[in-house]
Amino acid sequence: MSVQYIENDGGKLVVEVRGDANAPLIICSPGLGDFRGAYYAVADQLVAAGYRVALLDLRGQGDASLDFASYGDEETASDFIKVAETLLAGQKNKRVVLAGASMSGGAATIAAAQRPDLVAGVVLLGGFLRNGSAGPVIRFIMNLMFWRPWGPWMWKMYAATLWPALTAEAAKERAQLSTDSLTRPGRWAAFQKLMANLDHDKAVSPWISKVKGHPALVVVGDKDPDWSKPLEEAAWVAGQFAPSPATSMLAVEGAGHAPQYENPGVVGPEMVRFVNALRQGDSFKAVP
Repeated sequence: MSVQYIENDGGKLVVEVRGDANAPLIICSPGLGDFRGAYYAVADQLVAAGYRVALLDLRGQGDASLDFASYGDEETASDFIKVAETLLAGQKNKRVVLAGASMSGGAATIAAAQRPDLVAGVVLLGGFLRNGSAGPVIRFIMNLMFWRPWGPWMWKMYAATLWPALTAEAAKERAQLSTDSLTRPGRWAAFQKLMANLDHDKAVSPWISKVKGHPALVVVGDKDPDWSKPLEEAAWVAGQFAPSPATSMLAVEGAGHAPQYENPGVVGPEMVRFVNALRQGDSFKAVP
């Protein structure tokens, strides 16, 4: 395991890399308010299956720097692409699989649409490709909820509801870890900037038509509190990537908004199956 610092858009991304340097590369990005550790358990399974895995923190979150020019879905897509180009430099393998949770799922979709030569497939875990039922007024209220001085307390209360497959105590502990990380000096302001710039309808929707036929694994917790009908939303997401025969959907019983963290024993093997189907020797196949 190594930790690398990759510059992009004025800031520094922190990327934790595991596995053989010559193995096919999978890049994983967490959701809003989360950090790269959400992928540790599934990363172990992917490395054991013969893959190289890069785990990155979102701009301004986790251990990433605070001096990025801007934040949002398109910016996260840019980070996916920058990390892929950097880690593949000098490698025979010139394609990657992107795994994005929550808002990073939308970013992975953008990156796949922008760079089909680079992205062989995507794994979307509770991914946001559209705003869903939350209209502009609701989104404004949500942003307002997370302003200081009450914002960190509201986030901790909200975050504890996101992972119903965990015990109540474990969910509270993880929510506290997230809040502690986000309230380190300067980081809550970065979190607010990201929240204010998230409009998936505006940022992701224009790219959706360009991912038709791309391989995708769509993973959803059937108790995901961010969607009133999570299974229906996941089916819609999977439909945007049809008719690729490699595209499939996995519903994780009892899980919420981070199924890869809540139940890695179910999600990990399915991710391995998906990337195995895209593998061709020490590389990933080109998008059909």
